[in-house]
Amino acid sequence: MALKGIKVLELAGLAPGPFCGMILADFGATVIRVDKIGAPAFDCLGCGKRSIALNLKSKKGVDIFKKLSNQSDVVIDTYRKGVMEKLKIGPKDLMATNKKLIYARLTGYGQEGSYADMAGHDINYLGLSGVLSLLGRYNEKPTPPVNLAADFGGGGLTCAFGIVLALYERSKSNVGQVIDTSMVEGSAYLGSWLFRSQKLLNLWGNPRGKNILDTGSHFYDTYETKDKQYMCVGALEPQFYEVFLEKLGLSSDELPQYENFEESSQRVAEIFRTKTQAEWCAIFDGTDACVTPLLSLRDAASHSHNRQRRTFTTLENEVFPNPAPRLSRTPGIPVGAGRNVQPGENTVEILRELEFRPDEINDILSNGFAQQAETASKL
Repeated sequence: MALKGIKVLELAGLAPGPFCGMILADFGATVIRVDKIGAPAFDCLGCGKRSIALNLKSKKGVDIFKKLSNQSDVVIDTYRKGVMEKLKIGPKDLMATNKKLIYARLTGYGQEGSYADMAGHDINYLGLSGVLSLLGRYNEKPTPPVNLAADFGGGGLTCAFGIVLALYERSKSNVGQVIDTSMVEGSAYLGSWLFRSQKLLNLWGNPRGKNILDTGSHFYDTYETKDKQYMCVGALEPQFYEVFLEKLGLSSDELPQYENFEESSQRVAEIFRTKTQAEWCAIFDGTDACVTPLLSLRDAASHSHNRQRRTFTTLENEVFPNPAPRLSRTPGIPVGAGRNVQPGENTVEILRELEFRPDEINDILSNGFAQQAETASKL
């Protein structure tokens, strides 16, 4: 696997940090999640990782963390700005004894700037990036795509990309570095095409929801079917639009591509409501009309194309996407499926690997410097 041998310490958090760690684990890295003592089991992206629960407000807990850091390649810090410095385990502290360490900081607003000390969530970061202003229907308020874009695209995925870049650079310099991942900046960068395409003719310039790609046109939208399912239409190019019209039983004279968008949308909607989703798939599958079904999570896993590509894994009645992209020699393995690791589940195991004696481990646990989860074996 591409990241085999890479050791990662992930400070426990929600959404972007766990996703970043999951990506690294799926492609071969060994990931230890550092949980707080007594932390609830909220992380649903913890499969394939191990967990140690430490009291980082204690000197002994900090010493254990430093010992782990000295044996690691990467630290993923999901805490707010300044927290790790107060604990004496910030990048300067850890890199003083491990010069090859890559210290990845993953926050909403980054380490500097007037918002750097503020709390926030995906909707705040996406709003500040400018991207959210483009998302939504006409005459409706902007609609955030749940917490997908900033947390996972601009946050976790961007941070993982930065880590891989730093690992590659380290292979030449033999020196680590600090990565400052801001979810605002990651979201903005994710939207680079949206920024750079604003002057392209026919694409933008109208109110939100009235442009070609934001549901303002009849040939780039979703349509309800007879059985209350939906079809996705993306017939942008003229040659694809012609195939689209042919399959609907229309001609370009009846439904010109760039005229009367609102009226055309209503007519297309009426046509799609005459057949079920399966019937429309039978008509459009295998053609260049750029029309596909809109699927639920479970239906996506059972679709023929996705089954042929093994896009998903279904385990214990749950659906998990397999790692992407695919590498021909060192592909990822979906460790992100199955039971999630519980906070502190591997504490004793990891302390043993750090060469603590049994009596030392007993002392660490009894004094509350670390905690072993009840779900795993004790000493």
